[in-house]
Amino acid sequence: MNGVLLLRCVIIAVAIGLGTAIAASNEPANSTPQEVFDGMRQSFQVEKAKGVHLRYQWQLSGPSGGEWWIEVNDGKFEMGRGKIGNPDVTFVTSDKNWVALSNGTLGGKWAFFTGRLKIQGSQAAARKLDEIFP
Repeated sequence: MNGVLLLRCVIIAVAIGLGTAIAASNEPANSTPQEVFDGMRQSFQVEKAKGVHLRYQWQLSGPSGGEWWIEVNDGKFEMGRGKIGNPDVTFVTSDKNWVALSNGTLGGKWAFFTGRLKIQGSQAAARKLDEIFP
């Protein structure tokens, strides 16, 4: 791997805050992705979301997988199943990996570097998710 590519990988990992679980909800290991998203509703930080206009998309494979979205709009948010147009960032992983990332049993860096988590789009938007939904 050349130095530029390695540096880009490191920058991406740091930029998206993969040192912590993404939008950790402290859900039990046997939770479903829907339960994780429901938990995120409770952790929403209004103050951190003021002035923020971002669209998030999740594409989760597996038996409990599917597509979810969140739109943050100046201190408020909407969440649902399905697709959202023009997401700022898309997280692609399995249902089990999303739950594990959310409850902290799977480290974000490890998931990213081993290909268990793919992130498409704005690194700044991905980083902001962890602030808005800690």
